[in-house]
Amino acid sequence: MDKQTRLEVEKGEMLPLMEAFYTIQGEGFFSGKAAYLLRIGGCDVGCHWCDVKESWDADLHPPTSISDIIKGIEEYSVDTVVVTGGEPLMWNLEELTSALKRKGLKVHLETSGAHPLSGDFDWICLSPKKMQTPLPAIKPLVDELKVIVNNKHDLEWAEEQRKELNKDCKLYLQSEWSRREKNIPIMIDFVKENIEWTISLQSHKYMNIP
Repeated sequence: MDKQTRLEVEKGEMLPLMEAFYTIQGEGFFSGKAAYLLRIGGCDVGCHWCDVKESWDADLHPPTSISDIIKGIEEYSVDTVVVTGGEPLMWNLEELTSALKRKGLKVHLETSGAHPLSGDFDWICLSPKKMQTPLPAIKPLVDELKVIVNNKHDLEWAEEQRKELNKDCKLYLQSEWSRREKNIPIMIDFVKENIEWTISLQSHKYMNIP
């Protein structure tokens, strides 16, 4: 990456875009809704069960201008854009979200919350990770908490993550995909006893779409 490109990335005028595609949101509150997904490369959280480990190294993904990102979106009948990763908050998202808003789009974020918030979002989904816990400042701003369940102890940890959330935040539990057959019965029992929570299924995987 040359000096000029690096400077534009630092300013958020370019972002290391791993992939971008129009799909059906498969998880959480907006599951089943059409959305355009922007997957930004780069992640320093390092979940061992991550199913997009190829996103971790930002250098593998070409810096892409905000204008080129917008051009890709304009090809489709899109009203909602989901910014995910990787960990998108590793980058300055002000330019991206401003451009999306100028197009009249609703902008959603999926983040571990391990980096300071940048950008203007209509919906923030926090998916906290034990390896690098969320910064306290993001907790009151979150619309949706989505905890990935790898084992039954994660249910206790999920309850801890509720602290400092706003009262309207939606609460979701989602099994790590490879352990779903073992975890889902445990999650069902937990949700029946803790009715504030909802089970999120990765429905896009059942539908065999990205």
